[in-house]
Amino acid sequence: MGKLLIICGPTAVGKTSLAIELARTLEGELVSADSKQVYKGLDIGTGKDIPPQAKRKGFYLYKGVKIWGYDLVGATQDYSVAQFVAFAQDRIRRIRKEDKLPILVGGTGLYIRAIVDGIGTVEIPNNNALRKNLAGKEVQELFELLAQLDPIKAGSLNASDKKNPRRLIRAIEIATWRLNFRGRKLKQVKPQDDALFIGLIAPKEVLYERIDKRVETRLRAGIIKEITALLKSGVDWDNQSMSSLGYRQWREYFAGVASKEEVVKLWKVQERKYAKRQITWFKKDPRIIWFDVVSPSWREKVEKLVKKWYKLS
Repeated sequence: MGKLLIICGPTAVGKTSLAIELARTLEGELVSADSKQVYKGLDIGTGKDIPPQAKRKGFYLYKGVKIWGYDLVGATQDYSVAQFVAFAQDRIRRIRKEDKLPILVGGTGLYIRAIVDGIGTVEIPNNNALRKNLAGKEVQELFELLAQLDPIKAGSLNASDKKNPRRLIRAIEIATWRLNFRGRKLKQVKPQDDALFIGLIAPKEVLYERIDKRVETRLRAGIIKEITALLKSGVDWDNQSMSSLGYRQWREYFAGVASKEEVVKLWKVQERKYAKRQITWFKKDPRIIWFDVVSPSWREKVEKLVKKWYKLS
């Protein structure tokens, strides 16, 4: 094991920008912990914010820094936390082998937790027959089924998860596996032994203003054109990728039942709600050292802390 720097926090707070600065200072490479940036062709809505000419074979090279974890699968493919763990663990190991600092950066808390602490259930395989059987069920039916199989898990779900069919189906899949293979032990993942967590935060009004501006920027950048191209290429609204924020909100627009203005308003609201959920998730982790991005000299303070931690053997 070796050192691992984590840059986390809500959307639009400036995580990637900070991570690139630190990577240039400390000879590091970025590994994206974002569950939507893994999809090819989903660039504008997911906020990759990297010029096309920066793309290389397997990574992006931006301002002299390698960024891994973008464009891992096609937009019609499913992608799981297990796939991310396999990819990220291998990439982190390779970065360390080259005597560079791996920097895990993103807002998908589950991905970060899976790498740092390990999640045993990532080993439980997909059950395609079960998924096909559950595909047409309403979320309430899925939740009730989960409650029968694993009432403790069902009771632990937040309001968002209870309405998310993909997460409910995965929970049912795990509960079913455990019933069928009762007593079988899952592999224990060794936690990262020297990880530094840097969390970025901003006052609510500042964060919401940034989110609104980012949505407007993505609209001007051509999100409608990007979605049109995806649909023409064979991507379907029911594909996992199209459940992403910035994409699923446009479904009714393309169906002709919602205006562009209505979609943009909804998009902004849901981005704000997502940021709130991200903050709630990360605030539960006492290891995170928080920095307010509107406070004076916050970047210098982060850099000083990271340099001190990195130089200590």
